[in-house]
Amino acid sequence: MSWLLAPFLILMALLGAPLFVVLACLTLSAFRSQEIDSTAVAIEMYRLAESPMLIAIPLFTFAGYLLAESGAPRRLVKMSRALLGWMPGGLALVALVACALFTAFTGASGVTIIAMGGLLLPAMRSEKYPQVFTHGLLTTSGSLGLLFPPSLPIIILAYVASVSVDQLFVAGVIPGLLLIAVLGVYAVLQAKRSDVPRQAFSWRELGRATRHSALEVPLPFLILGGIYGGKITVTEAASITAMYALIVEVGIYRDVKLRDLPRVFTESMVLVGGILIILATALSLTNYLIDAEVPTTIFEWIQTWIDSKLLFLILLNVFLLVVGCLMDIFSAILVVVPLILPVAQAYGVHPVHLGIIFLTNLEIGYSTPPVGLNLFIASFRFGKPVVHLYRASLPFLALYVFALILITYLPELSLWLVRVLNVR
Repeated sequence: MSWLLAPFLILMALLGAPLFVVLACLTLSAFRSQEIDSTAVAIEMYRLAESPMLIAIPLFTFAGYLLAESGAPRRLVKMSRALLGWMPGGLALVALVACALFTAFTGASGVTIIAMGGLLLPAMRSEKYPQVFTHGLLTTSGSLGLLFPPSLPIIILAYVASVSVDQLFVAGVIPGLLLIAVLGVYAVLQAKRSDVPRQAFSWRELGRATRHSALEVPLPFLILGGIYGGKITVTEAASITAMYALIVEVGIYRDVKLRDLPRVFTESMVLVGGILIILATALSLTNYLIDAEVPTTIFEWIQTWIDSKLLFLILLNVFLLVVGCLMDIFSAILVVVPLILPVAQAYGVHPVHLGIIFLTNLEIGYSTPPVGLNLFIASFRFGKPVVHLYRASLPFLALYVFALILITYLPELSLWLVRVLNVR
């Protein structure tokens, strides 16, 4: 049956069957082969539903969708432009910062490209930024904020890997800033080379932009300050974020009408439902694989060919880059993390450091040809052939990989702040 089932499941996946269906079939088949009662899956779903940390997922997701529907992206861009527009490459830096912040709250790369691309593309083209550079910047920046809290992938990875979500939140800050800095330097050099004009700094414009976004700018500082200061938990932060976004965007700015709320609720909870179903089936399969000592077998096989941590990390990055462009980030976390975590720990890789490496690879994978998701979303959003976006993204991908190498082989970039703040 196993030999017949494996090609059947592969065919199902290739034909577009939902991931949870493939995982559920594989899990139930594995349990049956070992004469394990299938109620183990239901038990896993019940255990998942009891986890207090997972309450944060629907709350942060709803807040992100609400912000995407509102005028927050427009106000965020205007505020950033007033603050940074006077610098060389100022608007490009605005794009990087705005996309990073927006992705951190929405947790979805595609939403950022759709929401921010429509605002930033005409603005950058009007300031004479080269077309290829602009398309490459906005395509690859769609996933730039995944290392910053309260990114949804960080929460899910923390749950799957049994790692402190507070530690992962803190660990992602320096690597995330490194990515922005590396891309920012390139953006400034390109702006100087193309003789892009600067915007004169205006206190009046800054004051007007600050006044218009006065209720939204404090939100990241309120949430992050509360978490890092030990005043609130991640779940409490999610509750505050959702309620704050609801009051500000619906009650004060009135960008989102009351009649639109049911649609926003539905769209955001469809995503949450999909994540939770995949989580339940994937974790059931993970428990089986651990009981069957599959990670141990993988480690023993790898150890026969690889005897150094350095070489292991090189191959791990190559593998994760391939995974990142073939699978969506949530599926990759749920399927791959349980398998590589014990192997990486056996090579002496810290779990928190591994989490940052994993997320950075998947962040890059979103824009990696030939099938990175960002490339196709940007192709649709900008009305350009996907091959054009392959070419536009390559310089940015090279910079991403350079930063990935630093993050991989300098673990203190991920772990230093965790130790300094003594985060548990």
